[in-house]
Amino acid sequence: MCHCRECQKQSSSAFGISVIVKRSDFQLTQGEVKVWSRPTDTGRTLACAFCPACGSRVWHEAVGAADTISVKGGSFDHPPDLGSAVHIWTARKLPGVVIPEGATQFRGEPD
Repeated sequence: MCHCRECQKQSSSAFGISVIVKRSDFQLTQGEVKVWSRPTDTGRTLACAFCPACGSRVWHEAVGAADTISVKGGSFDHPPDLGSAVHIWTARKLPGVVIPEGATQFRGEPD
């Protein structure tokens, strides 16, 4: 779960939900996506794949680092279990958001 401002904006919520998967294990089963890129707070470039029909983001991937992609949790047919979610960019979490006790968390972008 990402608490950065970009994820808050793109999800219109308190955080974004992403599932990190190996690029080689991911397959788009229907439709097509368009891609736009943006700079990140860590100085990288992020490619953002989205549905051209509805505008929903489907996945993100760091340009030049194609080993994994970040699939948006809302795009799955079966929603992910958030019970063991890792929280990143907690320094930017909204007031009132409670991170479960014992959850793995990072104040910024993990290595």
